[in-house]
Amino acid sequence: MTLQAKLDAFRRDFEAGAPPFNVTKEIVDLQHWATGDLVASGAADRALKEGARAPFFSLPSESGAIVRMDAMLARGPLVLSFYRGVWCPYCNFDLEALQDVLPAIEARGANLVAISPQTPGNSRKSKRQTGAAFDILSDARNAVARRYGLVFKLPDYLIEGVYKPLGADLAAFNGDESWELPIPARFIVSTDGRIAYAEAHPDYKQRPEPTALIDVLDRLSQPA
Repeated sequence: MTLQAKLDAFRRDFEAGAPPFNVTKEIVDLQHWATGDLVASGAADRALKEGARAPFFSLPSESGAIVRMDAMLARGPLVLSFYRGVWCPYCNFDLEALQDVLPAIEARGANLVAISPQTPGNSRKSKRQTGAAFDILSDARNAVARRYGLVFKLPDYLIEGVYKPLGADLAAFNGDESWELPIPARFIVSTDGRIAYAEAHPDYKQRPEPTALIDVLDRLSQPA
């Protein structure tokens, strides 16, 4: 089953109010409204595109080790996956799908890291839940995601009507009161520091298939 098929199946169960979710129609309607607003805002248009210079970062992993972008690029291309957090089931499916293609990514000499605004403790929880064998980096206050053009602020009606009732207290998960998130996105950065692949979608329920990453990495390995 493809990643998107798994996400679609989960969405159908969730929006139907099936156990253990038991969500109300009001919550589902607010989610659709907020997603439509974000899509219409053009926020995703600000995300960096193929050919742009990838902003440098140095971030702590779930273990507390500092991971530097330049050190990873010295070893090969870098796959970056920006996601929302451990509280988001769609993101957890995404991490599991990335884990499935991790051997193929590493076989092509590339590295993979995931980046979210959550605290390192919650990143450790992400790894336990998804079986991710790659580093999950903590981007405090979305500082790096902002440089990649991904950050947006949640509207108050969504915070009060959906996130808090569902127990997604981002102030606790992320350790700050901003209530900002990154648009889920994937990038491949080539060894020259340029973005060779970029995909960002404002609807968090839509994710590209991880196998697309392998095609790009194969292309990068071809002689110019």
